[in-house]
Amino acid sequence: MIGAGGENVGLITVQKALEMAREAELDLVEVAPGANPPVCRIMNYGKFLYERTKKEREARKAQTKIETKEIRLRPKTNEHHRGFKTRDARRWLEEGMKVKVTVRFRGREITYPEIALEDLKEIAEELSDVATVEQKPDLEGRNMFMLLSPTKGVGKKAKPANPKPVKSKIKVIQTDEVTEDMEESED
Repeated sequence: MIGAGGENVGLITVQKALEMAREAELDLVEVAPGANPPVCRIMNYGKFLYERTKKEREARKAQTKIETKEIRLRPKTNEHHRGFKTRDARRWLEEGMKVKVTVRFRGREITYPEIALEDLKEIAEELSDVATVEQKPDLEGRNMFMLLSPTKGVGKKAKPANPKPVKSKIKVIQTDEVTEDMEESED
């Protein structure tokens, strides 16, 4: 039994514990029912529940959700298109998002999965400085996909604030005077 002030009261009967809780105008709560003997505590149960939900809410706020973006390719996707899709993937990885790279097969393209595997390996190699392969290339139905996640030092970069344009305090004064050096250069 733990008292209202947090002090250890010791082993007492249930009746005596209930009397102590009534005297303190608090609740008797069984904290550890699996212990031998079970541990009870005298506390304000409503306040305890309120504080626990408040802590859970704060913990949820502190959690970071990792968003997953996807780029889709085909085995016949040319180098140029694959290049700008890879640039998008790099940008997302630098922002801290995961990237799922999917190669979709149509028709008889499925008979040559090694082409897609080669493309996925090249993409993983291009992005190796900002990403690690979380899930290796895997064929599932008519799709082959791979999951990339940002490396430890990359991601969650602070986005620079858009600075307001600064008005120049330099005044331009027009003069009609011309120095000798300028006259010579004009000739």
